[in-house]
Amino acid sequence: MGKKNKKKLEKEKPEPAKSAKKASLSPTHYHTNGEIRKKYYEKELAKLQLELVKLQEWIKAKGLKMVVLFEGRDAAGKGGVIKRITQSLNPRICRIVALGTPTEKEKTQWYFQRYATELPAAGEMVLFDRSWYNRAGVETVMGFCTEEQRQEFFRTCPEFESMLTRSGIMLIKYYFSVSDEEQEKRFQARNDDPVKRWKLSPMDLKSRERWEEYSKAKDEMFSYTDNKQSPWFVVNADDKKKARLNCISHLLSMVKYEDLTPSSVTLPSRKKATKGYVRPPISDQTFIPEPY
Repeated sequence: MGKKNKKKLEKEKPEPAKSAKKASLSPTHYHTNGEIRKKYYEKELAKLQLELVKLQEWIKAKGLKMVVLFEGRDAAGKGGVIKRITQSLNPRICRIVALGTPTEKEKTQWYFQRYATELPAAGEMVLFDRSWYNRAGVETVMGFCTEEQRQEFFRTCPEFESMLTRSGIMLIKYYFSVSDEEQEKRFQARNDDPVKRWKLSPMDLKSRERWEEYSKAKDEMFSYTDNKQSPWFVVNADDKKKARLNCISHLLSMVKYEDLTPSSVTLPSRKKATKGYVRPPISDQTFIPEPY
């Protein structure tokens, strides 16, 4: 091919899809840098939270069992998404599991045992803020498990998850992906804010030093556990607000549900006070101070 024709073909190459996507963003919904506007974000979040209530009622009525795993790097925004999901839901139907360091007794148990006790009954949804994948991530990188335990995990995990799905549990796995620069920015924000500083644990600081090790651990984890029966869904989490909307929207798309939201009711009138009943003096009760 001649140089002239080659240059012509190069010139006619289409623009990257990313640029086309940015060009289609509505200025009323997004800032020029691509960040979602607060008003639009709150409006869309409210819509999605209403749909989550419908999903909750469907799960309760049909006796479904749902498990949602939230994994990813520290400060990737897992907790923020979980908070928005549960904000308007019944904690008796949708509950969060965030297990701490295993006790000495738990360390002697079958690895999946303490997670299995948290699995849902019919009509429940359980959100795992980190899960049995601790073994493939933090335990591997920080040396909290042996090589034998790690290999046994990779052999057993697909079988364990297969057992869950065969038993009727709907298993959904999310991995929140965040860039090195964004993670550092969020860590610094936590460090600067006394209200959020508790989130910055010694383990978080070590994770910064071992960024590449965590990348390798994640890649290996996916190679063993990302399969058709229980795939990993990756959430681009550099933009927290978009990540929340995208994740909730995807979660809702995973279940074909109908609107079973209870209808509004007529409140009954209060019965008249019983004759002869006199309430004790209000001064007998101890009220809290009212500084506001």
